[in-house]
Amino acid sequence: MMIDVVAGLIIDNNGRLLACRRPEGKHLSGKWEFPGGKIEPGETSEAALVRELVEELGIVIGILEPLTPVIHDYGRGPIQLIPFLCSITEGVPHPHEHSELRWCRPSELPELEWAEADLPILDEFLANRPA
Repeated sequence: MMIDVVAGLIIDNNGRLLACRRPEGKHLSGKWEFPGGKIEPGETSEAALVRELVEELGIVIGILEPLTPVIHDYGRGPIQLIPFLCSITEGVPHPHEHSELRWCRPSELPELEWAEADLPILDEFLANRPA
């Protein structure tokens, strides 16, 4: 059974993107990812992303545009990662569930070790941004 998961590509006014590092002891520990989480039954993907980013980072976001969903299997069953480009409308991100947060210019993003499911999303983001 496919699990639907949302991911937020949070962009700031300087065009930087927020990368979040998974904590030690968790699945994919140490890898970088876009924050988000599982969609609850009856929840839209947009509502799930808003809820997850309040829980994970303590911020309120506005959704700017959807990106192309990615289906990936880490060996635990397939997930569909549903990404959205978004911006912060309220608050400052704090790592409630991550070991580190980093604002990155587009040129810095490929240097990080990303979770595999996030790579096609990162590629799509970078392909649509000026260098």
